[in-house]
Amino acid sequence: MENLLKTLLKEKKEAELIRLNAVDIVNSILDELQDRERDVISRRFALGRDNYQTLEEIGRTYNLTRERVRQIERASLKKIKSINDLDKRLESVREVVSKLLDEHGGIMEKNFMLDILTVMTVKIEQDGGSLDRESYKNYLEFLLSELLDDHIQKVNKSNKFSPFFKLKNQTVDYFDNIVDELKSKLDGAKKVLEFEELVNVLKNLKSFSLHSDKIVKDKSDLDLKAIFKDDVFPEWADIINKNKPFYSFMQAVKDVNPNKFGFWGHDDWSEIKPKRIADKIFLVLKNEKKPLHFTDITTKINEVGFDKKKVSSGSVHNELILDDRYVLTDRGVYGLKDWSMAS
Repeated sequence: MENLLKTLLKEKKEAELIRLNAVDIVNSILDELQDRERDVISRRFALGRDNYQTLEEIGRTYNLTRERVRQIERASLKKIKSINDLDKRLESVREVVSKLLDEHGGIMEKNFMLDILTVMTVKIEQDGGSLDRESYKNYLEFLLSELLDDHIQKVNKSNKFSPFFKLKNQTVDYFDNIVDELKSKLDGAKKVLEFEELVNVLKNLKSFSLHSDKIVKDKSDLDLKAIFKDDVFPEWADIINKNKPFYSFMQAVKDVNPNKFGFWGHDDWSEIKPKRIADKIFLVLKNEKKPLHFTDITTKINEVGFDKKKVSSGSVHNELILDDRYVLTDRGVYGLKDWSMAS
């Protein structure tokens, strides 16, 4: 198994990529269905399409009731699962996903898992009619959620976690206690943390120490740096690669995320998800660690893209004048008041 993964990540031999190409696997399986069955499954799971279609939408296409479409969907999935060599067709995907889950502590946030598999198995080109990442991920999710559900479980509803994948026979209830203790520690710290600082907090949790052997394996030699350096993962590749189980765990935790500069904290903190222009200014100056002209601050806010809202230099200048966190250091140049107090 290790040799297979190393081949994929380092050499990316064409034969191995074909074995894990979700589109080819799914299409070959759908070929076993009748035309209407194949179309219903494709529409329901957005396979080769932009959007998932509801039972009602598909029913209108075929002049069928909602319940009849549901019956066709269920019968088609049952038919797929009765294919004689289905296990063999899915073997490579099952092995890779099992290995990934093991290396990442037992659970992986849904989109994190799908992004890794997408980057691992195919080079998605952005030009001329090629399948984009999101479309490819639909094929992967169909494989994992519908065809490998005897081995892999997708958990959609959780108070503490975003939707995630786990091995079906693996218990991960202990993660709940770790989340509770972690959030309590963050509340006590009352400051954002770099990822390495966050890892140290996790390692020192009492709840983590009780189950560390299940989360961090003695030997974790799967090198994912090439994947983390892809534009899907803007964080620091080396740090994440050395701490894969911790990073994967944090991806799954609800309401705790990194900001645009890689610092972690609660989603409702202004340093994590700033809504006001004044808070965006603060993050830009904190990251730059030096005073900036208000026009440069405006440019950086728009480049970072905290959200879809563009800001004007006039609005930024007004906030700099009104907010007492900022001080004028030169003509049109502002810095953080805390800097002058610390010097």
